Amino acid sequence: MTTITALGLVLMVLMILVGGRQGWSAFLSLLLNFGFLYFAMVLIAFHVPPLFVTVVTGITILAITIFMGEDDLRTTVTAFYASLIVMALLVVFIILVEHWAMVQGFGTEDSDDLEGMSILIGISYLKVAVTVTVLSTLGAIAEAAMAISSGLTEVLENHPDISNPRLIKSGMAIGRQIIGTTFNTLFFGAFGGFLALFIWFAGLHYSLGTIMNNKIFVAEMLEILISFIGVLITVPMTAWVMTRRRNHLADGHDQHE
Repeated sequence: MTTITALGLVLMVLMILVGGRQGWSAFLSLLLNFGFLYFAMVLIAFHVPPLFVTVVTGITILAITIFMGEDDLRTTVTAFYASLIVMALLVVFIILVEHWAMVQGFGTEDSDDLEGMSILIGISYLKVAVTVTVLSTLGAIAEAAMAISSGLTEVLENHPDISNPRLIKSGMAIGRQIIGTTFNTLFFGAFGGFLALFIWFAGLHYSLGTIMNNKIFVAEMLEILISFIGVLITVPMTAWVMTRRRNHLADGHDQHE
């Protein structure tokens, strides 16, 4: 048994013990998402348009993550719609940012690993960078959408007559509570993953200007900042979608009567 397999089994057991049936569903969704990400890499390697693969895979991952993580339809449908809108906005924004930043491909620090290998694979590294950035934001977007949506669902259950402006204000209040922790999670996750690179920078006496213009560093910082921007957009978007769905359901109920 490999170390990864053992840790995966420990994770599965703990998720089931702590979360019960919901924990098993979350673990299964993790496996499914990994499978779809691997399938997306295969499709891009076979020259399927990366943007098409990104959109289809992103929608699939959001659906799996959200609908397998919660049973309440009011919460999940609202979070899913809000996540789709935010993802669509971010795709356009990421294409512009990646084209302007030009940090796609490999940095000079990768030269030893790539020695003797050809990088002329016939795929646009700019499009690959867009794919990577979009997919890296989905987890943060889905988490924020679910947190806001579940909180607003609880508010509606306890105060069914609350006005829409008050409901949006409640959503913004919930969002302010998760913004700080979300940003720290994204930042320290990236910092921990690139700690060895930072130690290398220090050992080679890179100047601050050199580090700030390093392709690998800038690409990672872009992912963090865009993910955080996605979370910031998700907060009001989820509250707005919840009010729209509430009005739609209320209108449908009135017409039915």
